[in-house]
Amino acid sequence: MKKLSYLFFTITLLMSCKEKTTEEVTIEEPVIEEQTIPEETNSTSLLEPTCYTYNQNGNAIEMKITTVADSIKGNLKIAYAEKDGNQGTFAGTLQEDKLIGIYTFTSEGTESKREMAFLIKDNQLIEGYGEMVDGTKFKDVTTLSYTSTMPLTKGACLE
Repeated sequence: MKKLSYLFFTITLLMSCKEKTTEEVTIEEPVIEEQTIPEETNSTSLLEPTCYTYNQNGNAIEMKITTVADSIKGNLKIAYAEKDGNQGTFAGTLQEDKLIGIYTFTSEGTESKREMAFLIKDNQLIEGYGEMVDGTKFKDVTTLSYTSTMPLTKGACLE
């Protein structure tokens, strides 16, 4: 029992001799920086009212965009080498980076309509091709191939 008392006394003495230190703990609140979240790119910003043209090897195509809003409108003239030209209006919408719409035109005195599609890339309109229904409407616009060898380049109008 004496040993137990001696042990208890030694532990108490050591604990009382131990210097008490008080650490000041500072909790910093996280700094929240205001971040600007970029707005979704408005697809109409891909186009602006201007001309897109191709004029080489006797082929002349001019798409003059006149309205850029929910609906894209413009005037389109097509004159392929050694073929009758046609001109009319284009009205369509943007679907991501693709302009898809109806070209209403007059050729040899007859009014016609057909669906047209353009890929907008590097300030150019590249016409898309695909299977058509009755020669006037694409069967499936998601399967079009944008491989035109006559891209319309943004710039001054031909006339």
